[in-house]
Amino acid sequence: MATSLFQSALSLLFWLSLLASSDASAVAKGALTVRQARTAQKTGLPGSWQYQACITEGNGKRVWKYQIISQTATATSCLTQCQSFGYQAAGIEYGNECWCGDAVDIAAAGSTTAAETDCSVACAGDNRYNCGGGNRLSWYLWTGTPLYVWNYPTGANAGRYELISGGVVIPLLTTSGVNGKYTFVEKFGTGAPNSTGAYELDVSQLANPSLAWREMHVKTDVFCSASVTLPDKAGRQINIGGWSGDSTFGIRLYWPDGSPGVPGVNDWQENVNVLKLQRGRWYPTAMVMTNGSILVVGGQTGSNGPPQPNLEILPRPSGAGVVYADWLERTDPNNLYPFLAILPSGGIFVGYYNEARILDPVTFNTIKTLPNMPGAVNNPGAGRTYPLEGSAMLLPQYAPFTAPLGILICGGSTIGAGIALDSCVSSQPEAGNGAWTLERMPSQRVMPCMTALPDGTYMILNGAHQGAAGFGLATDPNRNAVLYDPSKPVNQRMSVMANTTIARMYHSEAILMQDGRVLVSGSDPQDGKNPQEYRVEVFVPPYLLAGRPRPSFTIANKNWDYGASIPITVQVNGGGATRVSMLGAESSTHGNTMGQRTLFPAVSCAGATCTITTPPNKNVCPPGWYQLFLLDGPTPSVSTWVRIGGDPAALGNWPPYPDFKKPGL
Repeated sequence: MATSLFQSALSLLFWLSLLASSDASAVAKGALTVRQARTAQKTGLPGSWQYQACITEGNGKRVWKYQIISQTATATSCLTQCQSFGYQAAGIEYGNECWCGDAVDIAAAGSTTAAETDCSVACAGDNRYNCGGGNRLSWYLWTGTPLYVWNYPTGANAGRYELISGGVVIPLLTTSGVNGKYTFVEKFGTGAPNSTGAYELDVSQLANPSLAWREMHVKTDVFCSASVTLPDKAGRQINIGGWSGDSTFGIRLYWPDGSPGVPGVNDWQENVNVLKLQRGRWYPTAMVMTNGSILVVGGQTGSNGPPQPNLEILPRPSGAGVVYADWLERTDPNNLYPFLAILPSGGIFVGYYNEARILDPVTFNTIKTLPNMPGAVNNPGAGRTYPLEGSAMLLPQYAPFTAPLGILICGGSTIGAGIALDSCVSSQPEAGNGAWTLERMPSQRVMPCMTALPDGTYMILNGAHQGAAGFGLATDPNRNAVLYDPSKPVNQRMSVMANTTIARMYHSEAILMQDGRVLVSGSDPQDGKNPQEYRVEVFVPPYLLAGRPRPSFTIANKNWDYGASIPITVQVNGGGATRVSMLGAESSTHGNTMGQRTLFPAVSCAGATCTITTPPNKNVCPPGWYQLFLLDGPTPSVSTWVRIGGDPAALGNWPPYPDFKKPGL
């Protein structure tokens, strides 16, 4: 009898120890240790997370797409990571797999509630709690103030797409001209066999396509080149770089002439034998500096060759060479078409891959290194410049121009798998350490285009839901437009707008028109599914669909100094506050809108006369051409081109060769 009792006691101790090691927690009760069944963590959770249930994986697919595997996984670590990227639902599976997403994904995947005993695997980082099971998720829901709010306007408030032309060219790059027209250039071999590679669009002549499209010519291949508008008095456009051979050294200049309804006669001018870059460049970026010269950054040597990790200046200073940039060499090939901007301090912001820094404008040494940009919730190595292509904008600057300048970058992708990002990140590079703020987008997007609108908002268009930039590397076109309004609270700034029927993927563009619409063009995916795209659309923002009459103005002085008072005569209709905005001349390619800048200078009005106080200096407002809009409440006028800061680098007399027409100073 005693032996039987002893064996029973040993058996009880064995099962208690087994229970303790697999699915229980210990509670002391007198001399006997009683084990309680282990459960999912339900208290002490971060923020406003609450445990919901044990649920099954989907019917043939995962509930959530973002997986983080960690051998120290806990509910707290999982929920904190998901929350930081804006995800309001999370699950833990197999003890070491954290999954992030949204609650709507559960039903969409066909997931159902399971028995709590199905979620009985201990958390890898804390065996006091369960973290799901085999194909079972311990599901948590964020129940506090929403981490994001997306707006869903309808009707006219959602804007609309309109097809305006069947087109004649599959553009690589588009530029707004100071002559009121829009230039298109394409890579060799893209369009029709008889294509000349360059065209100019006069939208006032759309009823007669032969008058709307003027044929122009380039001598070398502009494939993946860069463009900006010069601050000379003619507003010439410069295009640099290209695909291979001489084209990578190419410097091409066009003097916009004519006017809406009046044909021009000028053409692109180029002679690589007398005027060329110091280094051949494919996928470079160009920017007008505060001294009026042109900064050219990065790229590759061409023809899928090695990196070109350096900077150069145009016109080339006497005896100057290129400036080596180790940060470009280290991050190749994920830093192409880097984002550039002049900061109010005079420093130069550079965003490349998932990094950013501020350069000295004279030595180009690094003044400040910013924290890395947030990537994907499960992949900090995701990037936001080509080929992991996102799009960047400078946020509005307002008089008296004492606030730090903001940078907004939306979309991107991951290396290898090509999981498109569903977030925007923003920073004030000169403030503190330049930390980035992340905001969820309504959908994933790689290869987006962005353009600034005259009311201080931004359109996000084009791209794909999956993949990377390049021929045949992306799938599932993103046909939805999104409006980003930085005047609203963070994570409440995005509105889901109208859809297009046209896939706009690799080599698509978007630029602001003088009438406040957005010119949308291009797409050359070469994926066997979506066509090379000749058709040209416009996106019409809601401010043009509300039935309000446009304001208008006249201006005599279109050549401004800094800190000057400029009178304009206005006609407004009492639609709201009277404002003026200045938007930089822009060129769009590969998500990089070179020249973009938005400023709201001070304005005061007495009757029909308003006086604009121009921006104070070249750091706040680099020299160049800007579209000037008058706003009556939300409604913009048609813009007028103005120039500020003159031509400090005397580009009007450059280049000193007879092959090039020069406007003088």
